[in-house]
Amino acid sequence: MDIDHAVLLYKKKNKTESKEFMMKTLLIVSHPDILESSSQQYFLSSLKDFDEVTVHHLEEKYPDGNIDIKKEQDLLKSHDRIIFQFPFYWYSSPPMLKHWQDVVLEEGFAHGKRGNALKGKEFGLVLMIGVNEKEYQAGGTELFSINELTKPYQAMAHKTGMIYLKTLSIFQFAYMEENEKMDTLIKYWQMLTMENNTSLASREQWLISRLKKAIQRMENKKDAEIFQFAIELIEENRSSIDGLKIVLDQVRQTY
Repeated sequence: MDIDHAVLLYKKKNKTESKEFMMKTLLIVSHPDILESSSQQYFLSSLKDFDEVTVHHLEEKYPDGNIDIKKEQDLLKSHDRIIFQFPFYWYSSPPMLKHWQDVVLEEGFAHGKRGNALKGKEFGLVLMIGVNEKEYQAGGTELFSINELTKPYQAMAHKTGMIYLKTLSIFQFAYMEENEKMDTLIKYWQMLTMENNTSLASREQWLISRLKKAIQRMENKKDAEIFQFAIELIEENRSSIDGLKIVLDQVRQTY
């Protein structure tokens, strides 16, 4: 079997696989003065077209600190991925997020007997950090790594049965060049909406999904055609790669 034949077989096999599961993400943000935070505003303002992401700012929602526990628990149950986003204050979160954890993740709901409401959901952190990344290691001024300092959140995920995702740590945003900010923004979007799989195929599918959503909102026909061409190019390359894999697998079986 040659590559072209393998590509045709792959396309035929996957022709009907058009239905796409949309993961719903709950972004729980904690910041006592969010309007004055350039980093928070930069990232949150980029989510206007992300229908699958619910932005939930705790200090804005509960200025008096009186949390509606039932409402918060219902929000958690209706989403597939839970993300905490906050400035890394004294190796932890602002007090509002800690208070939220204390009252919302109660026994019988998030842990303990029959407390399995969060089991199987994904959980991750987006941290805004004012210190240089190199300082978070043995020998640095902060001594410990971010992975070590976020152990309580890892333990929380374990206790509630959630799948812990790799933390997105954003160091010294104010000092980033524009290209660095854009690279970080893409990682941020992926953290919120891409499936927990860093393979090339997964990243391609994520990009195709974002391009399709962008096309739906476009008014300029020429721009939409360019985006559509990009999608077709990505899909054609993926078909060629998968076709090549089929041929290689057959060669291995032969020899």
